[in-house]
Amino acid sequence: MKTKVLALCFGVMVLTVTLFSTAEFILTGISLEKVEKEYGTFAKRRVLALVEMMNRAKDESDLEKLEKVNDFFNATPYHSDKEVWGVDDYWATRLEFIGKDKGDCEDYVIAKYFTLKELGVPPSKMYMTYAKSLKFNVAHMVLTYYATPKSIPLVLDNYNYKILPANERNDLVPIYSFSGDDLFNAKQVQLGKMLPAAAKQKRAWDELKIEKKEK
Repeated sequence: MKTKVLALCFGVMVLTVTLFSTAEFILTGISLEKVEKEYGTFAKRRVLALVEMMNRAKDESDLEKLEKVNDFFNATPYHSDKEVWGVDDYWATRLEFIGKDKGDCEDYVIAKYFTLKELGVPPSKMYMTYAKSLKFNVAHMVLTYYATPKSIPLVLDNYNYKILPANERNDLVPIYSFSGDDLFNAKQVQLGKMLPAAAKQKRAWDELKIEKKEK
């Protein structure tokens, strides 16, 4: 994977949703009229569907939130950055991902991460994880969820729609993981330099794979 240039900083990740005293998520800082004008009626409907899904999921368990958010964004078709943006590498905002109704693996991860964060899933439990897909022989990104720091993570993936523990994803070889907040707080990021601070986050996954090889 090449170094990514972020389209927007974390503070303007667009499609901000806020929890009000009504205990319902509503759109703030975004005009549905502008969404429809820029991306079309389908995008407007998807934005509204996202908010509706979040309202349904807000009081559910972390695992139920993972399922709903994973299913919602995996309904978006996969396309490469070259096809969508005309460049080799581009990290879309969540609104761009919804608006274009297409994107690559990083776009799924970004959208899932920020939606789950807004639903109250602790950022400390979620990591953006680079891996090698053995099935497709390509570098790939997934969102991993750690119930505890020592847990085998659950993998949210756009290749395999079913959320599975990492030890059941023999088609993925983890490379390194990093916190979404750490990434998006940086103005420019060279992902390779984030390995020392984040390498331990995938230790449980790595150790389990090593144990399986030794048996």
